[in-house]
Amino acid sequence: MCIFAPKFEYLFKHPMRNAILQKAADLFLTHGFKTVTMDLLAAEMGISKKTIYAHFANKGELVDATTNELFDLISCGVDHICTLDKNPIEELYEIKRYVMLHLKDEKSSPQYQLQKFYPETFQKLQKRQYGMMQDCFLNNIKKGVASGIYRDNLDPDFIVKIYFSGVNAIKDVALFPPSINGIVEIMEQYLEYHLRGIVSAKGLHILKEILMSQLPEKQAIL
Repeated sequence: MCIFAPKFEYLFKHPMRNAILQKAADLFLTHGFKTVTMDLLAAEMGISKKTIYAHFANKGELVDATTNELFDLISCGVDHICTLDKNPIEELYEIKRYVMLHLKDEKSSPQYQLQKFYPETFQKLQKRQYGMMQDCFLNNIKKGVASGIYRDNLDPDFIVKIYFSGVNAIKDVALFPPSINGIVEIMEQYLEYHLRGIVSAKGLHILKEILMSQLPEKQAIL
């Protein structure tokens, strides 16, 4: 659920804290949670570490706050996409594009580093992610079944759990090394794999049209 509106007044009154969170998110996603130090963050922002510590007691607290802010931003955007007049398949592709944009393609494998070095924050984030995905994808599946785009014999709860498990699995750097498999390409393949398992004949036609429309974009990248 989008909760940015109640935070606006707070962020307006604490511009430095907000600036620190934004820069920290950028650095964490680019270089990883382990690599980025408070010294590096201070140098990048042109401020003293004392200023950072005035808002965050330690790096762990900063990591926790940054991941929560990033989650809220993405959650708000996903909520907005779900209000648009799109068919369920288009909706999922739009959500994928939005999430990957804000996660900067996850070039530094942040999920792996977060899980290894900040397990408590990782566990809390996992619970929030599943809650958001459950709400979003359950509605998506129901809309898809009602419109005849998805098969009518699906078990929505099962589909959501399988999809969530798969999303986490493809971020496992042991299975999908970043140097070999780009996360954007992997997510693209995984979403197609997911959809082909749940679409009806009508939905398959829509999916093929979307995939065909993406060919020029993929060829341009290659």
